[in-house]
Amino acid sequence: MAEKKQNAPLSDAELQDMVASADAGARSPAGSVGTFLAVLAIIWSVFQIVLASPISNMILPGSVINSSRQIHLGFAIFLAYMAYPAFKTSPRHYIPYLDWGLGILGTFCALYGWIYYAELVNRPGLPTSLDIFAAAAGLVLLFEAARRALGPAMAIVAIVFLCYVFFGAASWVPEVIRWKGASLNKAMSHMWITSEGVFGIALGVSTKFVFLFVLFGALLDKAGAGNYFIKMAFAALGHLRGGPAKAAVVGSAATGLISGSSIANVVTTGTFTIPLMKRVGFSSEQAGAVEVASSVNGQIMPPVMGAAAFLMVEYVGISYVEVITHAFLPATISYIALVYIVHLEAVKRNMPTLQKASGKAAGVLATALSMLGFFLGFAALCYATQYPVRWITSALPAGSGMILAILLAAIYIGLLYMAAQVPDLEPDDPNDPNIVLPEVSEIYKSGLYYLLPIIVLVYFLMIEQKSPGLSAFWATSLLIFILITQRPLKAIFRGESEMAERFKDGVVDLLQGLIDGARNMIGIGLATAAAGVIVGTVTLTGIGQVMADLVEFVSGGNLILMLVFVGILSLILGMGLPTTANYIVVSSLMAGVVVELGAANGLIVPLIAVHLFVFYFGIMADVTPPVGLASFAAAAVSGGDAIKTGFIGFFYSLRTVALPFVFIFNTDLLLIDVTMMQGIVVFLVSTAAILVFTAGTMGFWMTKSKIYESIALILIAFMLFRPDFFLNYLAPEFETKPASEVFTMAENSDAGDSLRVRLIGESIDGNAVDSQFLLPLGDKSGDGAARLFDSAGIEFREEDGKILVDNLNFGGPAEQLGIDFDWELAELQVKADRMAKEVFFIPAFILLGLIYMLQMARKRREDGLVGEQA
Repeated sequence: MAEKKQNAPLSDAELQDMVASADAGARSPAGSVGTFLAVLAIIWSVFQIVLASPISNMILPGSVINSSRQIHLGFAIFLAYMAYPAFKTSPRHYIPYLDWGLGILGTFCALYGWIYYAELVNRPGLPTSLDIFAAAAGLVLLFEAARRALGPAMAIVAIVFLCYVFFGAASWVPEVIRWKGASLNKAMSHMWITSEGVFGIALGVSTKFVFLFVLFGALLDKAGAGNYFIKMAFAALGHLRGGPAKAAVVGSAATGLISGSSIANVVTTGTFTIPLMKRVGFSSEQAGAVEVASSVNGQIMPPVMGAAAFLMVEYVGISYVEVITHAFLPATISYIALVYIVHLEAVKRNMPTLQKASGKAAGVLATALSMLGFFLGFAALCYATQYPVRWITSALPAGSGMILAILLAAIYIGLLYMAAQVPDLEPDDPNDPNIVLPEVSEIYKSGLYYLLPIIVLVYFLMIEQKSPGLSAFWATSLLIFILITQRPLKAIFRGESEMAERFKDGVVDLLQGLIDGARNMIGIGLATAAAGVIVGTVTLTGIGQVMADLVEFVSGGNLILMLVFVGILSLILGMGLPTTANYIVVSSLMAGVVVELGAANGLIVPLIAVHLFVFYFGIMADVTPPVGLASFAAAAVSGGDAIKTGFIGFFYSLRTVALPFVFIFNTDLLLIDVTMMQGIVVFLVSTAAILVFTAGTMGFWMTKSKIYESIALILIAFMLFRPDFFLNYLAPEFETKPASEVFTMAENSDAGDSLRVRLIGESIDGNAVDSQFLLPLGDKSGDGAARLFDSAGIEFREEDGKILVDNLNFGGPAEQLGIDFDWELAELQVKADRMAKEVFFIPAFILLGLIYMLQMARKRREDGLVGEQA
């Protein structure tokens, strides 16, 4: 009896408490203290909105803008001590005096750089005693706040790295990682006073970009968009076999676009979809696993990607548009595969379908085409927006801003008028035995205006290519306007008289959205700050290079083993660290190592591919037992076993494990250096490959697969993903040219080309180097030598019959690649004239056709036997 009670689904109140405990803090004091904390959260949100605005320089003093990271962390630390109890037994309805004291002291330490801004800027020399106290106390209080908000793992990992800073020279430290050590003054100054440690890039990204996107998601959900997306997915897909599970996947993808929390995604969509999945035949664990796999995958879906997209901009050094372009295809085919997994489970178990009220339902193909049409139409709408905007701005440059604002308001009012003609969408009770599928044609009008802020966001990001912070500011501004006005305007259109009451409700929704956004940012702010300690340790001690040597030794110089090692490290760290912090830690330690080892193996791995590899494995930790938090949340909703849910979720997420290995070796999948037509072919073939891989791993396609058929399907998927693997055995990818032709080849190469070179020499620490590099050539202008220096920042000289590196432009591409003076140019490599790798698609599809015929013949025999028995 006790066991049964333990596995019973949690109530709505308990689920919301779980989300609060994980994402926003479990403590909610009432009365004047609660009001004070709510006001403080609102102030934080408003400060971040103003900071991201185009007029922030006119509103905020320069010292505030320059110290925005300190202010950001100050809010996060204070609210962490207020919102997160120290222990499970600590009070939740009031705040102990100790927490008030720790919060105030932590805030002072965080704001130290702002309070003493002028003195720190103008004071040369060593840090003062007060500097050291503020830094030491600040680190201790940061670790405690991180422990409360994120669990002990984040604080423990950061403390281990900090101990290495102090005790790295001790005799008991293994010689391979020993370093000279740092004094207290040096370490504290580096970690807290400079921008190398806590207040480094990661916290800067959290301050500039992440907050606005998290706030945007919170406001969009408060406006009702989350429920609208789930209802639309349910209406479009619920009638199919396994429909509730397919709706869960699509609904989670939509909410994942605007949310960085897999736990919140699981509870938000899972409370509705998991009971319905169980009703059509999924076990409690399978229903939870589908929700986990789809919610966790929401973090790999652009544009937010759980805050990692913005960090990649800073770490990789490419634009935000490039990051989400590279991330788009793997995320999309991953979701397509998850829908297919659900479909195969439903077909395998012959699950029943839910009926629509009208009794009419579109087929699988018609549904798939209509959904594809919607997404393509939405993309086309976002793209086409630029033309009327450009026409208005060119025709009326002076008043174009006002005209566009009026035009946008008119479109919003028109869409809101349409929404007012149908009832507002209310969350359904999934346990209602008489639940009826809604019709898309009846409910789509109710929330079309929710797409406007998303269109504005995509337009500024992709078309105008503004910064992520400014793009999110404009989208958030529109969303604030929508929150305040949607209720009173609907009341007017419906002829209701409660205008003032509806306006008040809108203001309450806005304030609650601002509070939710701020509280959801507490953990992210602390995670990026604590991860800064780890990054600071890497920059101060040089442990990154030591790790590179160690990992290269352990892997024996084998790139596959290295990648497996990095993936396992990401999974292990991810069991205790938040996704964002895990990504920061592993990419700081390992990204450069993978690129370096790839170059030594003749494979030039783009840095963005390595960062995405680390990120994918980091999010898998949310699924993987025994600690996968999302799996525990799903089990709490479904009433199933959390560990079993985690194992099934991991199995459903095998494609998320396979894809990173694929795009490391086949960068076409990241749309790197592909034309429009090539991109379309890559999308179609990779979609087919991931579906075939899914069928192989699920052991079911047209019917239950034999073992040899499953193996053959996985092999076919590999051939489609990596056709060059087989071609490389028949003909080498590159042919060598003598180093003496470097200037001729650089001069004759087309604009935008790169020159592939093999360099040998000695690194700064005395290790032999024999690696390959891509030197960008930029526009076609000048002779070869000038083109190499202007675009790649490198000059060569001829000496004793050798071509040597003579000069490097500091901060230029060649210097950033790690090339050093006096390295010898051993050879040039050019693409060999060989058959197209796509030729290997032909035998792959022929083999796929043979398996199809085998399975269809077997399926007809099985269906015949069933018919005879009936």
